[in-house]
Formats: sequence, structure tokens, C-alpha cells
Amino acid sequence: MSLTAGRGCSCAVARAFGLRRPRWVFYSATFSSYLRPRTHSAQERSDSECSAGGTEEEEKERLPVLNSKVLKPERPIHWNLSGSMKKSESIPVISTVSKPDEAQPSGNKPLSMWPGMYHSPVTAALWNARSSILERAWRAPKDGPPQSNFISKTPEDSRTSILYTLSTDEILQEQYRNPWQGVRIGKLLEDLDALAGTIAVRHCADEDHTTRPLLLVTASVDKISLLKPLRIDEDLRVGGAVAWVGRSSMEIRMEVIQPASDNEVTEDDMALIANFTFVARDSVTRKSAQVNRLQPVTDEEKKLFQEGEARDERRKARMKDFSEGLRTGKDPHDSQKLQALLREGRVLSEMPTLADRNSILIRDTRLENSIICQPQQRNMHGRIFGGFLMRRAYELSYTTCYVFCGTKPVFLEVDHVDFRRPVDVGDLLRFKACVLYTETDENGDPLIHVEVVAHVTQPELQSSEVSNTFYFTFSVDQEHRKEDSPPILKVVPSTVEEARIVLSRYDADHPVCQAPEASKKRDREEAAGNVSLRSKVL
Repeated sequence: MSLTAGRGCSCAVARAFGLRRPRWVFYSATFSSYLRPRTHSAQERSDSECSAGGTEEEEKERLPVLNSKVLKPERPIHWNLSGSMKKSESIPVISTVSKPDEAQPSGNKPLSMWPGMYHSPVTAALWNARSSILERAWRAPKDGPPQSNFISKTPEDSRTSILYTLSTDEILQEQYRNPWQGVRIGKLLEDLDALAGTIAVRHCADEDHTTRPLLLVTASVDKISLLKPLRIDEDLRVGGAVAWVGRSSMEIRMEVIQPASDNEVTEDDMALIANFTFVARDSVTRKSAQVNRLQPVTDEEKKLFQEGEARDERRKARMKDFSEGLRTGKDPHDSQKLQALLREGRVLSEMPTLADRNSILIRDTRLENSIICQPQQRNMHGRIFGGFLMRRAYELSYTTCYVFCGTKPVFLEVDHVDFRRPVDVGDLLRFKACVLYTETDENGDPLIHVEVVAHVTQPELQSSEVSNTFYFTFSVDQEHRKEDSPPILKVVPSTVEEARIVLSRYDADHPVCQAPEASKKRDREEAAGNVSLRSKVL
């Protein structure tokens, strides 16, 4: 992300990360029927290159214990963890240096002369923690019986965290630093998924050494919003716990805290909050399998459990609506809205000399890359790690936005992500990115919405399936944007399929609740083809 290491950030960046209040936004004729309030990829180095710069200490240091309060994304929820973090499992990281003054390699060679390092000791510690839990399970007989005695656990039983000692470990800094002296968000998303998986495994573990293990996979990720810039020279802590459990699925609440200290966590310390959903499968039948129950204890834990249950209901309703639409073939979008959205795109496509100079077609913003999925990117079950997919998608979306707006983007959020199809080692994975639409916030700063679709292509079978679809939102640092830079263009679709995607995303990004009378009035106006641009949405 395009943030400097200095404590101060530009006004534009501060506004971008500020609390976004509901506001009225006026959009162009393309969105005339909408006036609503808004409430990688670098080539991986080989293992030999990664270890060429120095040696690792054999000692493992226990991490400091963090007393914190967990906050809700929408408003603070004071989940009082005082004393509970003392009982949480803190994953030890083998530091790349034992003392701050040993950060420079032998012979006083500057750190900039070292080869690039991809494999982070934090990432290694996360995978080692999960494998340690699974070691007992995988020794169980594969034809053993499924788990039948299910345990009731509390959120504290699975609470786990890990500390990034960025303030003292310069080599760790190097592994998470982006070109603009900020934290690599893509690598952080990758680590979030790895830690969430470890927490899910910890919750599902039982004491029976004869039952066969479960397969746990990432099913979805709720909207992840970056609440403030992350500094590369300040310690941060990533932690989480199981917050909700259904029959075969569970929701893991994840947090990123910076600065990380022994002091009580405040709202200003919370940098990111996300919810990862994992589902359990029987390792033999591959069917859904029941998991251990969750027993929330405190009022805050009970509140988070209810919120997780509500999100699960919304997920089921969304899947039902999608299936119903496929069955009936009904178009969920009004034809007038589609035609209004396509009108400008047709002019730009068929009569470019007469079109608005500040508009561009979606297809002209596209970028794409392809990779062969390697064994080094697999998870414990032999499939490609979901966090790796998120990192690659984020880095392509960042590149797409960078090329589109001509200045370094500022990451704001990634919307809900569903993992539809597993990706296997050896698959040809194609990432296709484009800018869907642009708008401005209440301060006049641009918001760029980027879509990344991951396709699993099998040339032997002449098939290509969508594995994941990601939606990212960026802004730009106006303070560092050149005065003669071109304006942020309006993006318009040229096909019906593109128009439907844009309308779906716009509705998802701008949820509204209309009063009954206002809704009926608006429906009458739309039916008459006379939608008022100044009509208010309540």
C-alpha cells in the first residue's frame, strides 16, 4: 500500500481511513437511478535464495502477553479479554535476529545488499503451529471411525495470536515492506487466513486418538476494512478466536492490532477486523462433518455469537436467491437501469469521437496474469492455500488500480469473498482484473472499485471454472498526486453482462433501507420512466 513509514500521513489518506458517514452522493447520468447514502505479484525466490543472506537463531522466545478488548467493525464491542489473553495460546516466532544491533549481516554489509526474502518466519511459525496440532490427528488410522463425541468449547479455548516484532527485527521488516515503506497488505491477508485456519483446527481437535481427522477449508471471508494505515516500523499483533459455530461450519473473528503492547487495547489501536468462515469435511467421504460445539460465556461473546448466526442466515438466503434466479432465469435487475447504464457505453464503443472524454470502457481497464500452482503453495490437505489466492488477487487489483489512476492507490477494503471451487497443485490459475466503477466520497476523494476473478483452467479438458471472485476498493493519496495528472475517469460497461455485474456490485456497496411509501413512490416513478435525480432515499 502506498503509505510512508512516517507517523504522519497526508490529509487525503487520513480522510480515506476516517469514519465513513452516510451521505448523499450525486452520480452521473450513468447512475441516474441511484442516489443513495454510503453508510503479486513478485516471483517467489527459491529456498536457497531466501536463506542466502544469514542464519536463524535456534532459540524460541515466548511472546509478550497482550491484554486487549475486541471491538466490533460497526461500533466498539468491549469483549473484555483482561486475563483471558494470559490463557491464550501465543505462537512463538523464531526471530531472524536475537538482538536489534544484530540486524545487519556480518561484515557490515547493508541490508539493501541482501537478496530478496519471501519466506517469513511468521508464516513458518503459523504453519508449524497448525502441523503440530494435526500431527496427532494424521497418525490416526485413515479408516478409523468419524468423531462421535463432540466437545463444548469456549472462545478462550481457541484464542491464538502472533506478534510481528517489526520495531526490532529489521529482516522481518524487509519481508513485509512494500516499495513505499508500508506494510504489504497481501502478505498480511495471507497470514490472516493461515492463523484463522490454525484456530479452526484447534477448536475441532478432540482427545480421541482413533477417530479420523477432519478436512477444514476456507469457505468465505466477510468484508475486511483497513481502519488505519499500518506502519512498517511498529510492532503489530494478529489474533483471533472462534466466535460462532454451526453444525459443520464456524466463524473465526480475526483482529490486527498496532501498536502491539501489554497495555489495554483501545479503539485507536484496532487496525483491522475480519471474519473467516471455515467448513468441515469428512476426510474419507468428503461430505460435511459435524464439529465441536461453542459455548460463549461473557455477554460480549454471546453478542458476537448472535451476529455470526445472523451472517450465516444471510449467506444461506443469498445462496437461495442465487439458485432461485438460475432456476427461473429471472433477471434481478430492472431493464431500464440496464439500458441507462449501457447507453453511454454504446456511444463510447461505437462512436468514440462523440463520447465523453472523461469516460472509459471497463474492457480497457483489464489486466491479467496466469500461474501454475506449485507444491510450495499447498495447504495441509494438499490443495492451494486460500490466503495465497487472496494475496495474488490483492496484488493484481493494486496493479490494476495503479495503472488506471496514475498514482499509488490506498487500500480501503475487500468485500465478502466466497471460495467456490478448490484449487489443486498443478492447476493453471488465471487472474483477470478490471475496474468496475468509480465514485467520490463525501470529501470529494475518488473511490475505485476493482474486480478480480480467479479461473481454474484445464487445457486437457478444455474447461475453465471460476474459483473465486474478489472485490477491492481503493482511494488515492491526493497530497502526492501531481497537479497535471489526468482526472479519475468514469468507467462504463459495453455489454449486458458487464452492466449486470456493475449493478450488482453497486447495490452491494450501497445498502439502503427505504420507507414503504418512499419505496412505492420510487417504483411508480421508475415504471413511468421518470426517475427524479433529486429524490431522496430514506
